[in-house]
Amino acid sequence: MQASALSAYQAGATGAGITVGVIDSGVDVTSPEFSGRISPASADLAGSRGLQDEGGHGSAVSDVLLGAKNDVGISGVAFAATLLVLRTDTPGTCADTTSADPGCTHADSAIARGLDLAVTSGARVVNISLGGEAADNTLRRAINAATAAGVIIVISAGNEREKDPTAAVNPDPLAQIAIDPIAHGLVLIAGATTSSKALASFSNMAGNGAAYYLTALGVRVQANDNHQIPLLWDGTSFSAPVISGAIALLAQAFPTLTGAQIIDLLLRTTTDLGAAGVDAVYGHGELNLAKAFAPQGALSLASSAVPVSIAGNGTLSTAMGDAGQGSLVAAIHDGYGRGYTVDLGGSLRPANRASRLSGALDLSSHTAAAVAGRSTVALSIAGSTDVQPLRLTGRDAAGARAVAASVVTRIDARTQVALGFAQGSNGLTNGLAGQGAPAFLVSDGASGSRGFDLAPKGAFAVRRRFGGVAFTIAAESGDVRLWERGDNGPLTDRYHRYAYGDVSVGVDTVQGPVTVTARLSHLAERDTVLGARFSDALGGGGAASWFTDARAMIDLGESTRVNAGWRRGWTAVASGPVRAGSTVMTQALSFDVQRDAVLTAGDSFALRWAEPLRVTSGGLALTGLGTDIVRFGLAPIGHERDLEGVYALPIGTGQFTGNVYWRQQPGNLAAAPDDLGVAIRYSFGF
Repeated sequence: MQASALSAYQAGATGAGITVGVIDSGVDVTSPEFSGRISPASADLAGSRGLQDEGGHGSAVSDVLLGAKNDVGISGVAFAATLLVLRTDTPGTCADTTSADPGCTHADSAIARGLDLAVTSGARVVNISLGGEAADNTLRRAINAATAAGVIIVISAGNEREKDPTAAVNPDPLAQIAIDPIAHGLVLIAGATTSSKALASFSNMAGNGAAYYLTALGVRVQANDNHQIPLLWDGTSFSAPVISGAIALLAQAFPTLTGAQIIDLLLRTTTDLGAAGVDAVYGHGELNLAKAFAPQGALSLASSAVPVSIAGNGTLSTAMGDAGQGSLVAAIHDGYGRGYTVDLGGSLRPANRASRLSGALDLSSHTAAAVAGRSTVALSIAGSTDVQPLRLTGRDAAGARAVAASVVTRIDARTQVALGFAQGSNGLTNGLAGQGAPAFLVSDGASGSRGFDLAPKGAFAVRRRFGGVAFTIAAESGDVRLWERGDNGPLTDRYHRYAYGDVSVGVDTVQGPVTVTARLSHLAERDTVLGARFSDALGGGGAASWFTDARAMIDLGESTRVNAGWRRGWTAVASGPVRAGSTVMTQALSFDVQRDAVLTAGDSFALRWAEPLRVTSGGLALTGLGTDIVRFGLAPIGHERDLEGVYALPIGTGQFTGNVYWRQQPGNLAAAPDDLGVAIRYSFGF
C-alpha cells in the first residue's frame, strides 16, 4: 500500500475497537465488507430511509476506509474498525440523473446532526468526503463541539483543479474550516496523489490550508459500489478515507494518544513532496504510516527518563573488539509516550580500527637527551624542521610542539625519581629499572598497553632499592582517546577525550640470570569503561580497574634474552539507575626473544608474539531496560594475535631499523582482514 501501512499491520494494528464515522450517502448494508461491523448507532440523518446507499459513493468510501480483510477484493486501511454510518444525502438527490447538476447533495444541518451523533457514539474520527460552500453556523457549531470533544475530522480537499485552477490553489471552501479556530487543530484536509506520488491533476492544492493538508493515493483506487461491483475511483474523496483509516490504526495501537497527538504525529511523519518542508502544493506531503508507527521524538527507557538512541548507544574499545553481537532488548517510550520494545544490541559500535603502524611512525619528530650529574633530561619535539631542537628561537620555537619529555634524577645511591610529560608511568618505571625493550612498532608487550588508546599528560615514578629487591611507586594521568561518530554525518566524526588516572606499586629483583618484575596498578576512568564509552541508557561511563602484571626475563648467555609477560585485569563497572554492579575480566600475554650480534657486532634481532589486552568474560548488568536484569557480555568473538620481528643495525652516526609484522583479527574483530606490514627507518642523533 502506498501509505506504507505494512508496519502498522506487523505491529498488530487493525482498527479493532475503534469507531469511525462516515458522513456520506450511506452504505451497502448487505455487503460482506462490513458484515458484523456496522454500529447500531448508525442513522439516516436526512430522513427515515435506512442506511442503504443509493448512489455508491458512501459504500466505496467506506470500503477504502475499513473494508473487510476477507481475501475478496481489497482490504480497507482499518479493516477491523467499527463503521458508524452517518447518512446525510438529501432524499432523492442520489437517484437524480436528469438535472443539470446530478448527484447527491448534503445539507449542512444533516452533516451537523451526523457530527453530533459521532460525538455521542464515541467515534475517534469522522470522514467527510464531501465538498461545497463554506460551513454555515449550524455546521460550524457542530464542528466546534466535535473537535472540542477530541474527535478528528478528515475532509477531502476538492477536485476542482482541472475545472477551475485559479480557485483550486486553495482547498474546497468546506475543507478550509481546518484553518478556523473552531477546528481546534483537529481537522485534516486530504489531497490526492497518483501512484508516482505526484499531485493528481484534479486535486485542489494545499494553499491557505497547508498547515493541515496532507495527501494520500486518490487515483484509480479500487473499491466496491453499492451493488458490490469493484470499480476504480478517482478523487480526493478516496484519499480522505485512507487518512481516516490511518487515524483509526494509530488510535487502536496507541490508545493513550490524544487527537492532537495523532494529528501532530501524522503531520510530522509524512513523506515530504514538492518543495522542502510545508509548501502550498503538497502541504506536509504524503501519509507515511511506517514512520508514524516508528518511535518518534526524544526516546527514553520506559522505566526512567534516561534518554536512549536506537542508532548509537556507545562505542567499544579494542579490548572489547566485536562484542555486542547478542540481543539487548529494552522497553522504551518515544516523545509521544508510546511504548516499544527494541533491540539495542546493534547500537554499539566497534572501536575504530586504525592502523597501528601509521601511529608508531612519526617522521616529523626529533628526540634529544642530555646528562648533567645525577640527572637525565629527554625531550621529543614534533613539527620543526630545525635539526637542533634544543636551541629553538623565534619562528622555529613557534612552529614546534613538545610531544614528550622526561627528567630522571638520583636522590641517593638507592633512590631514583622520574618525571614525565606526555609520557606514561610504564616507560618511566622500565627506565628506572634499566629494562629496555626492542624497537617494536606494532605489537605491545603484556604490560605495555592497556588495550585502548591512552594519551598520558603527566607521570612520575619513585624507585628505591632494599638489598636485592627494588620497589617502585608510580602514577600518571591523562586522557582516553576514542574515535566516535558525530550526529551529523562522517564529517563530524572525531576523537573525544575522557580523563583517567593510574597509580601502581611494583617490585623487581634479579636472581642470577633471571629478572622478575611484579606490579599492581589501579586505573580509574571517569567517563569510560576500559576505553569504551556507553550512553546513559546503558549506564554511562565510569569504571575502576585493578591490573596485576608479571614479567620475567632470562639471560641465556651469548647475548640472548627471553622475556615473558602476563597481565590480568578486574574491572568494576560503575553502577547507576539502569546498571547494577558488573565485573569485567581482561588478559594480555607476550613473549619475546632477543639476540645481539646476530650478523655483525652491534646489531640485534628480536621476535615478539603477543595477545593484546582483551576482555575474556563479564559485561554489563542492566536493570533499567525492562522488568528483569539483562546481562550483556563484552567479551569479543575476535582474538587478536600479533607476531613482529625487528632488526637493528648501527650505520654511520645513526641506526637502521627494519620491522615486519603480522596481526591476526586486529582490534579483536573476527571479521577483520589480517594486517601485514613492513617498516624501514634510519635515525640519527644530533
